Amino acid sequence: MAMHGLVLFGHGARDVRWREPFERLADKLRAARGSGDAPGPVMLAFLELMNPDLPTAVGGLVAQGCDVVTVVPVFFGQGGHVRKDLPEIIERCRALYPSLEIKCAVAVGEEESVLDAVAQYCLRLV
Repeated sequence: MAMHGLVLFGHGARDVRWREPFERLADKLRAARGSGDAPGPVMLAFLELMNPDLPTAVGGLVAQGCDVVTVVPVFFGQGGHVRKDLPEIIERCRALYPSLEIKCAVAVGEEESVLDAVAQYCLRLV
């Protein structure tokens, strides 16, 4: 059975506190995957201003024995970074690790259940 790694791919920021919710999300996924039917490592990666970058994170998952990696853009929409920059970086990763299967999800904000969760959050505020 193949080991399937997961990379949460964010933009990055100069303020280190910006990373905190992404770390919490990664921790939640690690806990769920460790006790569920889909075990495998979870890493963060960033486009700029923070480390690791995507090729480094993918390399870390390969070093842990992953045969498949899914990249999840933790962006609210499909802007230029997701439509243009991310595919180029994924192609570089594929060139670096040709035996690795790399999948890419849509931006999390494009997923209806995510929008439903955000809407419920907003409704709780009023």
